Amino acid sequence: MILKEIIYKVAIEAVKGTTDIKINKMEFDSRNIVANDVFVAIRGTVSNGHDFIDNAINLGAIAIVCDTFPENVIIGITYIQVKDTNEALAFMAANYFGDPSQKLKLVGITGTNGKTTIASLLFQLFKKAGYKVGLLSTVKIMVDNVEYKATHTTPDSITINHYLKMMIDADVEFCFMEVSSHGIHQKRTEALHFVGGVFTNLSHDHLDYHPTFAEYRDVKKSFFDNLPKTAFALSNIDDKNGQVMLQNTKAKKLTYALKSYADYKAQILENQLSGLLLKINGNEVWVKLIGTFNAYNLLAIFGTAVQLGLEELEVLRLLSDLESVSGRFQFIVSKTNVTAIVDYAHTPDALENVLNTINDIRTKNEQLITVVGCGGNRDKTKRPIMAAIATELSDNTILTSDNPRNEDANVIIEEMELGIAAQNYKKVLSITDRMQAIKTACQLAQPNDIILIAGKGHETYQEIQGVRHDFDDMKIVTDLLNQLNK
Repeated sequence: MILKEIIYKVAIEAVKGTTDIKINKMEFDSRNIVANDVFVAIRGTVSNGHDFIDNAINLGAIAIVCDTFPENVIIGITYIQVKDTNEALAFMAANYFGDPSQKLKLVGITGTNGKTTIASLLFQLFKKAGYKVGLLSTVKIMVDNVEYKATHTTPDSITINHYLKMMIDADVEFCFMEVSSHGIHQKRTEALHFVGGVFTNLSHDHLDYHPTFAEYRDVKKSFFDNLPKTAFALSNIDDKNGQVMLQNTKAKKLTYALKSYADYKAQILENQLSGLLLKINGNEVWVKLIGTFNAYNLLAIFGTAVQLGLEELEVLRLLSDLESVSGRFQFIVSKTNVTAIVDYAHTPDALENVLNTINDIRTKNEQLITVVGCGGNRDKTKRPIMAAIATELSDNTILTSDNPRNEDANVIIEEMELGIAAQNYKKVLSITDRMQAIKTACQLAQPNDIILIAGKGHETYQEIQGVRHDFDDMKIVTDLLNQLNK
């Protein structure tokens, strides 16, 4: 592909050299450069791509996209100066792969909690409706029936467009995509064409990346600000930031709620461990998912499906057949009737929602044992809050390691312990080893008790000092309960 075609729509400030050259591919990691590539120098949170321009040229790059020209400009190399290299990469990736997001119906889901569930269940629903569908999520990437491993909530621009092009080649008609605040802030979604956007909720998260909650909120809002007028913007107005998301959007404004007047309204008639009985826009439907938070998720799915052209009664029928997403309120019941629930809840709001759901369903004649930790190298301010919620809403709590990454797991637990109220100390154990923590919970559990293992959900690893070790909460608790039942 010719370079000048790749840089179409890129805001260029200056050029040194010619753009009439044939390019092999683009890269933002200099280590992946081969002959005739274009290197895009990104200023990241850890490293600055501008420091690796010489390395990229040595490996064969014939064009450099940067926000500042290097001191030593090499004859025969094309240099393109842009205001924002992240934004430039987004447009270049879209151009390189033939602008694939224009050729299918792409819906973005953003918010603190619920993104994975909504995107995954929309994928499931449209597959059941007979369509070829794509999914870009935290859990996995799907190109119709073919699954690929996911590494980020919102992948880089090249990866996004690469998979969207694969979807086009597979005749995919709809794609559902999680849109993270990191992805929006780093312009990874900048050149994508969305036919719709969904806002779930906003609560305490990612303040290790965003300096303030206001910035976190405004970054989410910018996604809706940039939707075209041909798109729809569907927002949860029971959340105090729900209307904020719609303030400046050019898209068709739509709302959903359980408590407020909205375009899509639901009422919970029954809430059991076996499922929910909902009344959605006047029609009753039984679903296999559990809890108030899932009522919101299902309502968002209902509204999105209707906006994409499905009949309301058909959507209700499909909702009743949906299965829960991996690591989202997944549960097993042992032979001794101990219920173990695994959930991805890793924010204060998500943990509170899950615990409230369990407490709404249980009889209170059993004990609720919660195993929870907090991730390392992430927002530290939520650690005592998470512990406070767990200990207040559980009969017994075991604080343990999550993904400590490069932090000391014992220090993380000590920071969590600061949030425990004095009256709750007697019902807390701190066990650093996560396997031992889960085993202790299983040993403490009596018939009919409930164990919640929170924080990692679908993850099948534990990251300690930069090394990923195999660790699957659901598999481990299942094996342990089976051993204890023998």
